[in-house]
Amino acid sequence: MEKWFPAMDGVMDAQIYGGDTWREECGVVGVFCRSGKAAPLILLALHALQHRGQESAGIATSDGMRVWTHKGLGLVSQVFDPGRPPDLPGHLGVGHVRYSTTGSTRIENAQPLTVLSPWGYLALAHNGNLTNAGELRRSLEGGGTSFASTTDSEVIAHLIAQAKASTLEGAISRAMGVLEGAYTVTLVGGSKVCGFCDPHAIRPLVVGEFADGYILASESCALDHIGARFVAEVEPGGLVVVEEGELTIHQAQPSQGRAGCVFEYIYFARPDTVWRGRNVHQARRRMGRILAREHPVAADVVIPVPDSGISAAMGYAEAMGLPLEIGLVKNRYIGRTFIQPEQAMRDFGVQAKLNPVREVVQGRRVVLVDDSIVRGTTSSKIVGLLRAAGAREVHVRISSPPIRFPCFYGIDTSSRGELVAARLSVEEIRRLIGADSLGFLSQEGLVEALKLAREELCMACLDGQYPTRIPREGEVGRLALETLRLLRR
Repeated sequence: MEKWFPAMDGVMDAQIYGGDTWREECGVVGVFCRSGKAAPLILLALHALQHRGQESAGIATSDGMRVWTHKGLGLVSQVFDPGRPPDLPGHLGVGHVRYSTTGSTRIENAQPLTVLSPWGYLALAHNGNLTNAGELRRSLEGGGTSFASTTDSEVIAHLIAQAKASTLEGAISRAMGVLEGAYTVTLVGGSKVCGFCDPHAIRPLVVGEFADGYILASESCALDHIGARFVAEVEPGGLVVVEEGELTIHQAQPSQGRAGCVFEYIYFARPDTVWRGRNVHQARRRMGRILAREHPVAADVVIPVPDSGISAAMGYAEAMGLPLEIGLVKNRYIGRTFIQPEQAMRDFGVQAKLNPVREVVQGRRVVLVDDSIVRGTTSSKIVGLLRAAGAREVHVRISSPPIRFPCFYGIDTSSRGELVAARLSVEEIRRLIGADSLGFLSQEGLVEALKLAREELCMACLDGQYPTRIPREGEVGRLALETLRLLRR
């Protein structure tokens, strides 16, 4: 059944809560399948990347001439029937799971996005955040371009579609030449599946090969789910093209020096993902061991905040010679982002997600290991839960350095005022969350744990050293382009 950019009833502005955690970015997929449909493989890969975005999901496929799409708000299992492969023809395709960092949670902002181009309809999926999206959009609108969404991703799509170039690869390269910020993109145009990264490769993109074709994905765990073999990581400024079953890799824009986001290792990526040759679980475990070296404490038990604190807690417990216990049980049917429109339900958000195991913590000195403290609200509630369950002492250990600067590259902290570590000292944060002691991993310890060169990492949220131009106030944020649209009315 053909679905030509189906109109979907209803517009939802979801209110996102969760307080003290990073919000996920997005996950992108691209597939070329020689003899079968691309959609079932894309669906499997999106399930593997569900942790990267839970607001919407979508797939666009093509037979080289026509394009079919299906997308909607919610989890992959809500948008697509879990018991039946998506009814989308075509051996080419891209997929997307979204957490919005530019543009609110509306169906018109769900991806993949489709625009008409000299190569037919382009279907595009984007992970990251442009820092000059407003400027580019104003220029495009001034030239008569109409926008259907309020995402920066549509800016990328229109730039490619309108580029003065004889080939799709040339159009992508021209568009990349004016984009600023972070972007990892998968795209279908004509008979080609493409994937490309910004000149710093801030967000990851990997290439895999399976018996019947190729896959591009945000994380290597998506390759594993379809039985693909890892081939390469897309380098800064790199462009991968799959056409007629042949894979080629181009340098579309000069590299400006790799600056991979450290929070892929700390929080975003799945533990089974490998990026830059480093398994995420093992990297987090090393973070925990170094954290124990830097901030030891007399205690009886180590417990992680599930799930992203588990690997670091293992390392901390190993280094300290302490037992590692399940002291907090996570309700897995709520998800990583807690969404509730009623204030009464929001107030019980942490209790709904986590429940302490009284028999583990009662009367004991507890080391609570988590990956980060962003705003401080959730950490204080978790400490309170443990004390209410009878913990004698609660010592909080964080497997990342304090987050003192906003991220403009695809995380929802574009204002420094949101960050507790930008306002308060470590001791003041300790008092705020009610812990007996508080220790953060040092930046030097983080680099040691990752076993990567400092200059190849983006740590801007930790030290304010941004790899790109810093945008002006109001240029970025989830609602920046919606504000721009309202101003033009």
